[in-house]
Amino acid sequence: MGTMTLTGKGRRWLLGGHPWIYADDVADGEGTPGELVPVFAPQGESLGWALFSAKSKIALRMVTRAEEQPNREFWLARVQRAINARAKLGLMDPAGACRLVSGDAEGLPGLVVDRYGTALVLQTGTQGADRMRDFLVELLLEALPFEASVVLDRSDVSVRRLEGLEPRVELLRGAIEGPLEVQEQGGLVYAVDIEHGHKTGAYLDMRDNRVRAAAAVAGGGRVLDAFAYDGLFGIRAALAGAEDVLCLEQNAAACERILENARRSGVEGRVRVERVDCMKDLRARADAEERYDLAIVDPPAFARNKRERAGAERGYVELNRRAMALLPQGGLLVSASCSHATGRRDFSSYLASAARVSGRDAFLEALTGAAPDHPVRLGLPESEYLKCAFVRMG
Repeated sequence: MGTMTLTGKGRRWLLGGHPWIYADDVADGEGTPGELVPVFAPQGESLGWALFSAKSKIALRMVTRAEEQPNREFWLARVQRAINARAKLGLMDPAGACRLVSGDAEGLPGLVVDRYGTALVLQTGTQGADRMRDFLVELLLEALPFEASVVLDRSDVSVRRLEGLEPRVELLRGAIEGPLEVQEQGGLVYAVDIEHGHKTGAYLDMRDNRVRAAAAVAGGGRVLDAFAYDGLFGIRAALAGAEDVLCLEQNAAACERILENARRSGVEGRVRVERVDCMKDLRARADAEERYDLAIVDPPAFARNKRERAGAERGYVELNRRAMALLPQGGLLVSASCSHATGRRDFSSYLASAARVSGRDAFLEALTGAAPDHPVRLGLPESEYLKCAFVRMG
């Protein structure tokens, strides 16, 4: 068994509450990739146990500060805690969907598990999660209140490269026969392609933000949903009462799913789709003086690391400037950023710049994050990645 001894700086960092230890803060030690190792202070006292990475800049991800080595009971309790939290949120309906395990934020470093109906889709992003995958899946199946029909490993995320891991897609249980259907409260029904869709198939973190946005057009109105992907923002708005919803999306397969999801949800007569480059199309619509009561812009991440922040600022300002031009006084802009390198304060400043350039007054009604099944761990700011701004135009 390997062991790790921290530097004084590493010890202070850990005692400050952050569960990640960087390689520069490890004074001495050895371990095999993904191994669970005991961690010690420079003077030799125990600091707990961590999963070790031989490749990543994050060398150690702490799983406990206790001196005792985590055993099967320990890990089962971690998995059960995550499932119980979803049950308390009312998210364990077998016909629905939720994030079941949220990785480092819940003390299961590198492991993400999303549930679509009775199908589980997992991703491992660290050497430790990779090494423990089969064991953790066994515990998940034991702790679930219903039998999982499918278990798919969609570990094809780019972050694996930082851990020296190759992409992997592997069906571990059951069979996949076309898209899965998910039913949410309020009549939203949609198909999920867990084999080829973005992330694990859908964007579950936006669930609550979609409901909040839809409330803005409960009495009717026109909606523009840009970067719509599966169209769930727009379809949710149509279910709430919007009279006309236009979804803009560049991906052909996603455009087809939008129409199918609108049909499944019973609002196909009020949802339109156009396959376009959203950035270019928004400018053309502003030039044509089109107006919408609600505009949603939920683009892919503009900044995946700190080096890309300057470009991201330009992108977010320009995008939101164009969206603001489509809104009358009293109209609502819902603007999102999933860029880890863009903080809440940064994003607010980009929106302020967009309003200034547009010559508009704009009022921030709310700045929310991900749905609560994507928890933010205090002491781990990296777990707070999603920003969703609700901006009322003056």
